[in-house]
Amino acid sequence: MNEADSGRDRLRELLDAVLDEDSTTLADMADRAFSSPFHFTRTLSRQAGEPPVALRRRVLLERAAWRIGQGTSVTDAAFEAGYGSVEGFTRAFTRTFGHPPSATVPDGATWVPAPNGIHFHPPVHLWVEQNPRRHTGMDVTALQVHHDVEDTADLIELAAGLADEQYRHEWFPGLSVLTWDGTEGSIAACLNRLVYTKETWLASIEGGDLPDRGGDAPGELRDRHTRVARRWVAATADIDRRGAWGDRIVDAVCDPPESFLLGGILAHVLTFAGHRRQMVRHMLRACGAGADHGDPLEWLQDRNGGRGGTP
Repeated sequence: MNEADSGRDRLRELLDAVLDEDSTTLADMADRAFSSPFHFTRTLSRQAGEPPVALRRRVLLERAAWRIGQGTSVTDAAFEAGYGSVEGFTRAFTRTFGHPPSATVPDGATWVPAPNGIHFHPPVHLWVEQNPRRHTGMDVTALQVHHDVEDTADLIELAAGLADEQYRHEWFPGLSVLTWDGTEGSIAACLNRLVYTKETWLASIEGGDLPDRGGDAPGELRDRHTRVARRWVAATADIDRRGAWGDRIVDAVCDPPESFLLGGILAHVLTFAGHRRQMVRHMLRACGAGADHGDPLEWLQDRNGGRGGTP
């Protein structure tokens, strides 16, 4: 009698063996499936397109990303995922998601591309995509998005320590990064534009109304940025997960209305955000405030236990 006749779901049984809490080694998985490690690896790799150890590691990292987004500490998530140290977990997480666990936001993406489309689905389930995407290594898009929002937050904190006259001083009088955006030659104006740009583009992507221009005092700017950063990370991660960068939106706010590729919007935001962040750094240094280089390599190094810029 074959497996179909007996009503058995052999792939389901193999996955259960891989993801059982006590299956910490390949031998444990194989024993639970009543198989030898060699036969177990060959069977699962053929049916799921991914070796059992790699599948378990990836799904547990996806669960860890969800747990951190729900408020679990990085330390607890690391040990729940079976890592013996937070440092090892941080390296694996950064390599997989393109950003360190400390940059995980509530409701952010928790899936990474998988050859079989098998993913963690909260609270304790699995989800199988119909058209899985293959994993190609570090997600550079996610890395850039997370670096941008975290670097902007750091700059706002530095600016909050300035005297108001320094914060609003026109270091570059009449400077306009984009002609339709007005001048932004002060730290206040430049940081405000960094935040407002994401607020306006999110309104277009989400189909919302054009947002009001909020205040640019450091405290209010910090609150606005915290809110928009969470939504921006979640929105870009969702677009990436759906493979929708080639989709277009028609922005009726423009006169006349214009259509924009979602991928083009992200490239636009990241390009001018990077330029503005460096402008703010020049102005902060003119005020005598310390500012690092804003280098993604240094950012990754700081969050990766000082082991170099490559995760």
